[in-house]
Amino acid sequence: MVIISVEGFGDIKLELDSVNAPITTANFEKLAKEGFYNGLTFHRIYKGFMIQGGCPLGNGMGGSDENIKGEFAANGVNNPISHTRGTISMARSQNMDSASSQFFICDADATFLDGQYAAFGKVVEGLDVLDAIASVPVKANPYSGEMSTPLTQPVISKITVE
Repeated sequence: MVIISVEGFGDIKLELDSVNAPITTANFEKLAKEGFYNGLTFHRIYKGFMIQGGCPLGNGMGGSDENIKGEFAANGVNNPISHTRGTISMARSQNMDSASSQFFICDADATFLDGQYAAFGKVVEGLDVLDAIASVPVKANPYSGEMSTPLTQPVISKITVE
């Protein structure tokens, strides 16, 4: 069990799947235990799609000190976890092995991502918190122009691994 505590919103509890995404799960748990995520934000929010966090720069351009193998079909890994509502998955760049610390949680089904991104768990409690974060007002992203940058970024106070 992993608990993402978000200031002013509450907790999102997740069960991670170390069977289908062992590298991804181990990386996320390691970073959480080290306190890497404490004080970081959800910097990218698309209501009806997903919320994204875990960037130390707060703008989607940063990560931890290492990248991990992308555990998904397009990268030669059998990972059957579907990107349905409540699924947590790793963000990455065009490079299939570029996942680091940034993750996203689907607030709606996004099965078009299946086989392209490393899903590694599911929300078991706190979908109301997910929905509240997904409803934060956004403005245009300065890099892409997408309406995805929260006016006030929700802060992850800590991620606890039980």
